[in-house]
Amino acid sequence: MEDVLQRLLKAESEAEAIAGEANAQRERMVEQALEEARAAEERFEARVPSLRASFIDKAEAQAETTLVELTRRYEERYTELREAAAAREQEAIDSVIEILLDPDRN
Repeated sequence: MEDVLQRLLKAESEAEAIAGEANAQRERMVEQALEEARAAEERFEARVPSLRASFIDKAEAQAETTLVELTRRYEERYTELREAAAAREQEAIDSVIEILLDPDRN
């Protein structure tokens, strides 16, 4: 009976040692994962200024492109309106002269 108890105590002791080692290994793994997460976060935070600068550069380039396009459209429309006004100018002059010369013509 003593032999059985000795083996049980030895098995319990070995099981506690294995469990202790597993807990220690788990703690090491958790610490390692936390360190890797901290390092990744630091790398990301270090990149934030360059990411922000890149985003701003892209936004400025897009704004510049939009501004150029709007300016082009404005100039096209302005030209169209000036040409239409010039085309109608002679008609307006002729109509005014006709009205002034023949007031009963209405």
